[in-house]
Amino acid sequence: MSYQKRTALALAAAVAGSVVLITAPAAQASVVDVNYNCQTPIGAKSAVSPIDIKAVKSGGSYNVTMSFQKGVSSSPVALGAGAMSPSAVINLGGADKGTLSVKGPANSAEIPANSPIKISDLSGTYVPKANGKVTFTAGVLTIKALGTTTTCTPGNSPGPSLELDVSGAGGSGGSTGGGSTGGGAPAALPKTGPLDSAVALGTLGGTVVLAGAAGVLWLTRRNQRA
Repeated sequence: MSYQKRTALALAAAVAGSVVLITAPAAQASVVDVNYNCQTPIGAKSAVSPIDIKAVKSGGSYNVTMSFQKGVSSSPVALGAGAMSPSAVINLGGADKGTLSVKGPANSAEIPANSPIKISDLSGTYVPKANGKVTFTAGVLTIKALGTTTTCTPGNSPGPSLELDVSGAGGSGGSTGGGSTGGGAPAALPKTGPLDSAVALGTLGGTVVLAGAAGVLWLTRRNQRA
């Protein structure tokens, strides 16, 4: 086998090895059933809703979205458009500690009496203060309507809906409120689904392939001149 062919095979093997190294996901998301025990103005109620939490990188922070797939609690009277406003806390665990506050818009359509209250997507901003794997778990949900407040607490100790692998963060301590102050920008890319991983794989893999092709071309021309 010629020197040129051996060099090409070695570069191809290096490219394949690089692709394998970058396929590991930086985030894992799952839908978790949360059994909410709600204290309402007319007594205790309970309901189970699957909760999905996603994070998208935005500069040095992450835009976090908490989604409810089923309605929780109910009202003995109809709630007109704009009468109900939801908010919640997400408990942080793992490398970072604290809570993240998320909130959503008021209901855009009337909610009939004695029917499950559909919660709109809740959102907030998370600024990492620690490196490592950070978990996001559904916490207390608060519903305000017609001058009353309903508090819904998870009663089944749900597991995390999202695990985010963070690196390059600065500062110390957990996040409170809609975000946290200080700290550096995380270097990790947030991947909350297979599509994000595929995009990153294609971009980095393409860069390695181009570099390998340039090396083969340089060696070929050098051998021809020799």
